Amino acid sequence: MTTFTALTTLKGRDRAEALGEAMESLDPEPTGVGVFEIEDGSGLWEVGGYFTETPDPIGLSLLSATFGAGEFVVSELPETDWVAKVRRELAPVEAGRFFVYGSHDADRVPEGSIALLIEAAMAFGTGHHGTTLGCLRALDRLVDAGLTPGRVLDLGCGTAVLAMAAARVWPGAQVLASDIDPVAVEVAEANLAANGMAGAVECHEAAGLDHPALAAAAPFDLVFANILKGPLIMLAPEIAAATAPGGTVILSGILTPQADEVIAVYRDAGFALDDRTDIVDWTTLTLTRAAEK
Repeated sequence: MTTFTALTTLKGRDRAEALGEAMESLDPEPTGVGVFEIEDGSGLWEVGGYFTETPDPIGLSLLSATFGAGEFVVSELPETDWVAKVRRELAPVEAGRFFVYGSHDADRVPEGSIALLIEAAMAFGTGHHGTTLGCLRALDRLVDAGLTPGRVLDLGCGTAVLAMAAARVWPGAQVLASDIDPVAVEVAEANLAANGMAGAVECHEAAGLDHPALAAAAPFDLVFANILKGPLIMLAPEIAAATAPGGTVILSGILTPQADEVIAVYRDAGFALDDRTDIVDWTTLTLTRAAEK
């Protein structure tokens, strides 16, 4: 089935959301509409729709003019088996002792590695993106440095690959994973089962750290937060409160030009920068919360 996309950008969240809502009234109507902030500091939002029929160019022009957006760019997408494509093109990822792979690469797992199976259909958090890869490398360095946390939190866990990695290297630790998206929590639990780790990580649906199980387990000796700059800054006080004195946080989902701002916010929250790693356009930060005097 042929699919068409229609994409535009404009300033301001309210106007972008209003435009996205208005797109649903088009004829032919879109099968889905997305509204996303472009995380490059420009203040622009992207609004796009997917269509199974050619979208009405007059209707799109009227919408762009009404909401002060750029002209919609309409593209026809080729018919593609995306899962098969991902399987062909995504090679396994090695990050120190960690090896993240799909089942089609099971015969390539190196002896002695900590292997984590994440299927290609669940592409976010497979380790290929610079954010997840940066976090895995940071974790590998911490293990080499002798860190032995008792309580670990993977905040905004996605596939839970980071929580699983922590549970594998520290089987005696209490490891929790949380995500605001209930589908992500289901994916996390499915991945745990696929890796023979059912029950090794507690998975919870939670917005930020607002969940009784997270509050009961805090303070954490290690916190992963691979999300985005905005939520990282907003959650800095909560993450600080949930991190034990002398505890470590690994932050990612940060575009490299945003890193200094995130570092400054967490420094004000009582953290010191231990390591910064840039992978292509993305930065991963490792910080330590000041010990109590």
